[in-house]
Amino acid sequence: MISTVKVSTIYECSLERTFKTPMLCDVSKVHTGFGLMPKVTHCTEDENWGKPGYSKSVFAAKSLTFKGGEASTDKVLERLENKYWKIEVSDFKAWMLGFSKFVGEWKTSEIEPNQVLIEYRYALHSDIALLYPLNWLFAKTFWKIYMKRVLENVRIMAYNNEPYLYE
Repeated sequence: MISTVKVSTIYECSLERTFKTPMLCDVSKVHTGFGLMPKVTHCTEDENWGKPGYSKSVFAAKSLTFKGGEASTDKVLERLENKYWKIEVSDFKAWMLGFSKFVGEWKTSEIEPNQVLIEYRYALHSDIALLYPLNWLFAKTFWKIYMKRVLENVRIMAYNNEPYLYE
C-alpha cells in the first residue's frame, strides 16, 4: 500500500534558495525530530550528495523507539534544477511500522520574484497488509504534521541564507 501526503506553502525568497536549501544544507537543521521521530544528527558517505543516483547514510539521535546511530539511506532519484527533487529514504535500521521506503518530492514554482510555491509530497510504502490501517493513519496525521514542521525549518534556513554543504 502507498499512503501519500502533500503539504504546500509559499516562501518569500529566491527560487534558488527554496530549491537548494532542503537538500543541500545541513539536514540536522531540517529534520529536528518530533514526538517519537528522532532528530537527525549527521550523514556519512555523502561526498556526491545532491546528484541523481547518489546516496548518503543518515544518522539519528536516540529516542524512545530508536537506539541511536545509523537510521536509513537517502538517495537522490531526480533533480531538475530550480524545479524538482525526488528522493528515496529506505534501508531503515529500525522497525518503521512496516514501511519499506518513503519517496519524497520537493517541487518549486516561482510565482513572481522572491515568491515561490513549495509543493512537498511523500509517498509512504508499506508491505504488511495487517498494518495498512495504522500506516494510513500514521501518514495522514503524524507524518503530515512532521512535514509541516520540516517546511518551517527549511523556511527559516532559506530566509537566513544557510550555507550549502553540497553542490
